[in-house]
Amino acid sequence: MKLSARMTASAALLLILASTVGCTKLKARDQLVKGVEAFKSGKYEEAVNYFQKSVALDPTSDVSRLYLATAYSYQVVPNLDTPENLAVAEKALSGFNAVLANNPNDLDALRQVASIDRNIKRYDQAKTDEMKILSLDPHDAEANYTIGVIDWTQAYKRATDILGAVGMQDDGEGNVKKSKEVCAKLVAANTDLVAEAQKYLLQAVNINPNYDDAMQYLNLTYRRKADLECGDDAARKADLAQADEWVQKATGARKANEAAKEKIAEHGGITPQ
Repeated sequence: MKLSARMTASAALLLILASTVGCTKLKARDQLVKGVEAFKSGKYEEAVNYFQKSVALDPTSDVSRLYLATAYSYQVVPNLDTPENLAVAEKALSGFNAVLANNPNDLDALRQVASIDRNIKRYDQAKTDEMKILSLDPHDAEANYTIGVIDWTQAYKRATDILGAVGMQDDGEGNVKKSKEVCAKLVAANTDLVAEAQKYLLQAVNINPNYDDAMQYLNLTYRRKADLECGDDAARKADLAQADEWVQKATGARKANEAAKEKIAEHGGITPQ
């Protein structure tokens, strides 16, 4: 009888615990839903409060953690180095990294981390993030594009620093007035970056033939390549001709993309078959 009574008491306790856990999860879900509504309305600080409560109620929910980190990430201002902005970025990164601790191959979290690292100018880390994404999804056009943009950004900074040191401004045409010494510095600083930028931007266009932004950056990388043709004016002009060709392709792709959007709008947002 005593054993039976203990088993009955234990079963009742388990039932109460299960009910409590179920109730807590429902409350967590309610906070999550309210957070999503606030997020969609652009009320990111309000959304953060709801998502924090959801995580506190159900710490096992990767969905709540992902939304919380995303709400923080939307408050990160690109290229702003203030302590407050960096603190928000760290909160977002912490949330996404908590998700990645449970699932290292979560592409949504990886893409968010890459975006934040890029926005706070951690370019080397952002490239590492994007490489991880490509290892999981080689056909991610945006990851290829982003690596190319990061490479171009670094190459442009190096070029303007080298030219600025001798009182020159970049003219986007290969800077023919630069000295042999300056050209040698540009070659040493930017040859690998420019080549890598072109490689990944071309991959982005191969994946998405109408990727007008990638085409525009190919224009810019060919202008950086023109800097490296020391004394070879024919090669410099060939690079600039390639740059102009990519401008034309970007213009054509942009028009095609806009026409496609208009057609979708005419069909009520449904892609016509």
